[in-house]
Amino acid sequence: MLAANGVQVMISEGDEYTPTPAVSHAIICYNRGRTSGLADGIVITPSHNPPQSGGFKYNPPNGGPADSDITKWIENKANELLADKVVGVSRISHEKALRADTTHRHDYVNSYVADLKNVIDLDAIRDSGLRLGVDPLGGAGVNYWSAIGEHYGLNLDVVNKFVDPTFRFMTVDWDGQIRMDPSSSHAMQSLIGLKDRYQVAFACDPDHDRHGIVTPTGGLMTPNSYLAVSIDYLFQNRPDWRADAAVGKTVVSSGIIDRVAARLGRRLYEVPVGFKYFAQGLFEGSLGFGGEESAGASFLRRDGSVWTTDKDGLIPALLAAEMTARTGRDPSQIYKTMIDELGEPFSTRVDAKANPQQKALLSKLSPEQVTSTELAGEPIQQVLSNAPGNDQAFGGVKVMTENGWFAARPSGTEDIYKIYAESFVSEDHLKRLVAEAQVLVDGAISPK
Repeated sequence: MLAANGVQVMISEGDEYTPTPAVSHAIICYNRGRTSGLADGIVITPSHNPPQSGGFKYNPPNGGPADSDITKWIENKANELLADKVVGVSRISHEKALRADTTHRHDYVNSYVADLKNVIDLDAIRDSGLRLGVDPLGGAGVNYWSAIGEHYGLNLDVVNKFVDPTFRFMTVDWDGQIRMDPSSSHAMQSLIGLKDRYQVAFACDPDHDRHGIVTPTGGLMTPNSYLAVSIDYLFQNRPDWRADAAVGKTVVSSGIIDRVAARLGRRLYEVPVGFKYFAQGLFEGSLGFGGEESAGASFLRRDGSVWTTDKDGLIPALLAAEMTARTGRDPSQIYKTMIDELGEPFSTRVDAKANPQQKALLSKLSPEQVTSTELAGEPIQQVLSNAPGNDQAFGGVKVMTENGWFAARPSGTEDIYKIYAESFVSEDHLKRLVAEAQVLVDGAISPK
């Protein structure tokens, strides 16, 4: 379809699958120094969702996820065309498209792999001889890991090279669904079972924009704990990053990240859920790291310039190997020391029923409508409906005390709202916090 409509297209040289970060990386590299004829990109993937839940991703010329205005335009245009039975949209056969003057080959694999040394200390990993295991979870990075291991001489096993569009080889997730989520202990059972074979192991979701880290000392790390460890390590081991480069997190990410940033003396840039909010900062170098609680992150090159502006699952995975090689401790051990020093967070997410009217009320809730002064025995210090980093509404409310917080947001697909909560006191305090949060939110969204 792209060829039939005269669009210049760069397809993979060897017809292999291409991960999201490789597309973001290619866009940025191609556009460097250009002011016209800029590249953008398309990725078609189910991401970490069930195989039947395919999605269309568009990456604009800055390489990062498209913002809401762009995605809304694409949605509306696609629906217009579908309603009109795609009249006026030209199509040609796949064979003709491959021969078209507008179709070009690009070596995505080696362009990405050869450049990795500029973002990760791969010499340290190689010289350490660490035993590394990786499970691509049947995803688009399946050919990348072998290339990385060979190019840099790493002791790296690709434990599962199987590719199947149905993903039948996956262990099912908590609800019996096939879901290729590297942060799920259910979906990651196969790799967790191999944890004692490797000094560090990791996995990525099908489009390789999310990561999962498995260590022999701690098993599968939670996304928040690994984000905190990564931030702490990177900002102490990247001397060429800007002195004012900030730490990027979302409003529902762990407060341990706030404590790490404060200890590092770095500005915290807290935004609504959505990696698009980190793209410009990563592009400019004003953000050293951007990460989401759903195990998506990217960070700058070692010299402080942009690497990717979309999530990259490969570099956080390789960073786990770098920090193990250079510190002699795996990320779980580093995290244990961190919480001994900064406090241990107890976190959860729960769902509560809400009808469409209540969900609409919650999405527009203002801090003034939260009248409680106390939460789980502590004075409420702050109530937010806009993210402090960019003052963007996040479609819900966040309530904070000295040693805990919760955020409530309506689901976009179900008649529920989600409560994210965290306590730095105990599991019992967390349970009390969640119970009171639900009462507080229910009271605020109930008809008066």
